[in-house]
This record gives sequence, C-alpha cells and structure tokens, in this order.
Amino acid sequence: MAAPRSKVLVLNAGSSSLKFKVFQWLGAGAGAGASAAAASAAASGVPELQPVAAGLCERIGDPAGGAVMRASAGPAGWRKGERIEQPMPDHGAALRLVASFLAGSLGGAGGGSPFQQDVLAVGHRVVHGGGIAHSVLIDDAARDSLEEVSHLAPLHNPPSLHCIDAARRLFPDAPHVACFDTTFHKTMPPDAYTYALPADLCREHSIRKYGFHGISYAYLTREAARMVGKPPEETNLIICHLGAGSSMCAVQGGRSVDTSMGFTPLEGLVMGSRCGDIDPAIVPFLMKMRGLGADEVDTLMNRKSGFLGMAGSIDVRNIEDCALAGDEACQLALAVFVRRVRKYLGAYLVHLGGRLDALVFSAGIGENGSMLRDMICADLAWAGIAGLDRAANDATIRGKAGEVQAAGSRAKVLVVPTDEQLEIALEALQVVQAAVD
Repeated sequence: MAAPRSKVLVLNAGSSSLKFKVFQWLGAGAGAGASAAAASAAASGVPELQPVAAGLCERIGDPAGGAVMRASAGPAGWRKGERIEQPMPDHGAALRLVASFLAGSLGGAGGGSPFQQDVLAVGHRVVHGGGIAHSVLIDDAARDSLEEVSHLAPLHNPPSLHCIDAARRLFPDAPHVACFDTTFHKTMPPDAYTYALPADLCREHSIRKYGFHGISYAYLTREAARMVGKPPEETNLIICHLGAGSSMCAVQGGRSVDTSMGFTPLEGLVMGSRCGDIDPAIVPFLMKMRGLGADEVDTLMNRKSGFLGMAGSIDVRNIEDCALAGDEACQLALAVFVRRVRKYLGAYLVHLGGRLDALVFSAGIGENGSMLRDMICADLAWAGIAGLDRAANDATIRGKAGEVQAAGSRAKVLVVPTDEQLEIALEALQVVQAAVD
C-alpha cells in the first residue's frame, strides 16, 4: 500500500520573487493517498500542520544573473539556512530549483520516494480573483478565468499565473488550489463595494471595491476570535494590517463588511509608497498642469508617494527615529498616517454599532510599531478602549502575540502576527476535501 501524501506546498509569486513554504500534515498517517488523507483532515476539524521548510527566491529574471535562493528545511527541526546563487531566468527555473532543494532536504513519503510524490496539495496565493468567490481547484478553465482578470492586478496576477503553469507541470499529480486576497471581502454588502459611477460603466469594466489582504484577514479573524474566547461568527473586530501595504477591515460576526482598499490596493490608508485616499480631481489636474501621462500618474501615486513622498523613506522605524529627533516632515508623515487610520477606525465603529470585541494590529508596522499603536489608540475611552498598557505595548514585537489594552478597557487591543502561508495551506486542504467528497 502506498504511503499517504502528507505535505502541502504553498507558493507566493511576486514579479521577481518566489516565496515558498512546506507544511507537514500531522494527521496524514491514516489512509492511502491524497483523497483519504484529505478526508481524514476534515473529519478531525482544522488540520494540524507543522512547517518543515521555507525559503525565498529573489531577483528572478535578473539579466545580470544575480538571482539567489535562501532556504531552510528539516523534518526534525530547522536546518541552518542555505544560500544558493544560480541564474533563474523565469519562475519555472526558480520553482525547479525549489523542488530540487526540497527533494534533497525532505525526501518523500516513506523516506525514499521523490518529494513530488509526497505533495498532497499545492496552494497558490493569487491577489485578484475577479468574480471567483472562493478558493478553487485550478483546472484549465479556472486558469483561463484568472488570466481574464489579470488587467485588474497587472503587477500581481501575471507572476502568479507563470508560477501556476510551472507548478502544474512540475507537480502534475497533485491538486493545485488558488487562494485569493479578494475572497474574504466577498461578504461586503452592495453599499460597501459600489462606487458612485455610472452603473453601466461599472458593469462593463467590473469596477467595484474588491479589497485585498483577505488571506491575512481570514487567519487574523480566526486567531483574534480564539484570543477573545468567542466563535468567529459571534466576534466583531476592526483589523489593522499595517505594513508597506496597509489596509483595515471591519469584521462583523466573522465576516468582512467593509475594507479600506478598493478597486486596487491604492485606495485607503497611507502606505510605504502609495498615497491612499486623495481627491480624484488631483489626477486630471496633474495631467494638465505637469503634462503627465496616465502611466506616470499611476507611478507617482503607487511608487513615489506615501511615507516615501512625505518623508523620503518607506522605513517607518527610520521615520519614527527622525520624528523623535525633531524632524518636522517625519512628524507630519506619522500624523497623517495616524489620522487616516483613526478616520477608518471611527467609520468602522459605526458599521459595527459600537459593539467591538477587539482592535487587532498585524503586519510589519502593526506588530513592531508600539509608538504608532499608542498614537492610534489615544483618547478612545468612548469606544471602549482605555488606552494601552505601556509595558505590555512596549514588550510586544513582531512574531509575538499578546493583549496590550489598558486595564478597564471594554474591548481588547491585540497584536497578532499573521500567517498567510498557513491560511493558504488550510484552505488548500479544504478545497481538496470538498473535491473528493
């Protein structure tokens, strides 16, 4: 009898990068193959997954040949990381290098078979799902549907498709699952996702608020609900995913009812190099007064604005240090960022009817930014948040979850490290199970 497949491979492709992570499913001992393994996973509730390998390929397609892969692996504990410099002209070449590394590091089912034969599922992060409502098995029809909406995420979806194509060739016997950053926000009501533009124009071009960071929000919702001691379907949250790309989400009964990013990830909060919300009339104004083309304005708003445009850096730690030293531009940049966050915070409190279980901070700034967390949570006693416990707030840094609210707060303030790779692995297993039921 063949040993059961037991590993879930998660892939996250960027324009010139490829992140990967492998999870060992600890419940895969019973059964004889992918179908039996997936069925057993569903019977036991949420599968128990242990990370056994992870890495990152960078500078894929670099004409200078400077591509590099950093990776660690080991079924009995993490082995010292490896650095491999090797030309990677495309994502297919990068993935072949990843597969070779994993085969040599992890082996396969029963300790001897190739790594490819031990893969139960391959989960792919895809930023934009268009009209697809849930994570899906990737067949030719689903793949074509993703290509049709690539114009809605031109920087993100094409690399994902290249990676999907390469992975399906390299792992032809494993089911492949697409997990979307837009899925979590499919529960928003029409008045939240509709723009006040001509209705026929919106229908023709699929113009609506989609929202992003949804894979992260799905994980954070489940973790925050656990930390407040409630089922997700009874939990109200405001989640701040604050990093180089920042967004917020209002979660009512475990479901997204509004989010700050919109048709694209540009809408909403101030970000590392994105401006977030602005008067849309600024766009034609700049095109007229500065002679800028559409692509130039797009580059200005997405790559030259935000913290970079206001303070000359996308590194918020550096901006905080300069602000504390008296730099007025950095002080203003932080104040603009905090005001924008608090603006959405107030709106989402209204959406939730003031019934908030927890305010959640995550991602790079959210987990590390004790100073910004304190600024955001100032004077919120009216909302049930009596400020932050200074010692707890200062002690909570990236990778560490905890409560940081001051005594007497009705709502909790949580710092929760996100784990998008784990969420993708869990969703991939769920989709595989649904396919074999």
